[in-house]
Amino acid sequence: MKIVWAREVATVRDVYEALLERRKIAYTTVMTMMKILEQKKYLLKTQEDRAYIYRPAKPKNQVIKGMVREFVNRVFNGSAEPLLVHLIEDRRLSQKDLEEITHMIRRKEA
Repeated sequence: MKIVWAREVATVRDVYEALLERRKIAYTTVMTMMKILEQKKYLLKTQEDRAYIYRPAKPKNQVIKGMVREFVNRVFNGSAEPLLVHLIEDRRLSQKDLEEITHMIRRKEA
């Protein structure tokens, strides 16, 4: 998704070549993932000549929100608390992150 967001439109080949610069990956893997993202309504697909052109279906923040919600539902049975506990215990959240989360919680409660 990051590559499609950055380019605004991309083919499977575009994404494949961009990913290949970072790591070895199969073309068919990229094609499968883009097909899944389209099925989940994160990407829109149109055909131009012999290639499919993909573009984001929704704004980045909306897609991320949906993906996180899906992850929390699938992995943590819909509860975000175990995810936050894991991030805090694993020291993935800085003091600044924790303060911002606390601030957000206080705003929600107000």
